[in-house]
Amino acid sequence: MDRKAAKELLHIKGWLDRVDEIVERGKDAYLADALLQEAGDSLMMKLGEAANRLSRLGVLAPEGVEWAIAVANRNFLIHQYDEINRELTWLTLAEDLPAWKSSLQALFNVSERALVEDE
Repeated sequence: MDRKAAKELLHIKGWLDRVDEIVERGKDAYLADALLQEAGDSLMMKLGEAANRLSRLGVLAPEGVEWAIAVANRNFLIHQYDEINRELTWLTLAEDLPAWKSSLQALFNVSERALVEDE
């Protein structure tokens, strides 16, 4: 695996771990805390940018993951920040991204091995 792709995938893994931390606090805490909302937005924007990079590197998304949706979500959060629906961002964080984490696990494993072998 390409070193750049492996690094992007491991960034995604770390950000998805952070998403888990937000979700563990629960929906009510998320909806009541502007800082958690901003943190979630930041993570989704980073995921979208990494998805864009992976797509350009030719890394195929596994079943259940669509790079284009992450990129579109990133663009929406950046450009239509005044139209964000917190119920929808919660669903993305609580349902979509944990599913992505599971779907991407095999690529995370390959990435970790590729970087270790590269050293």
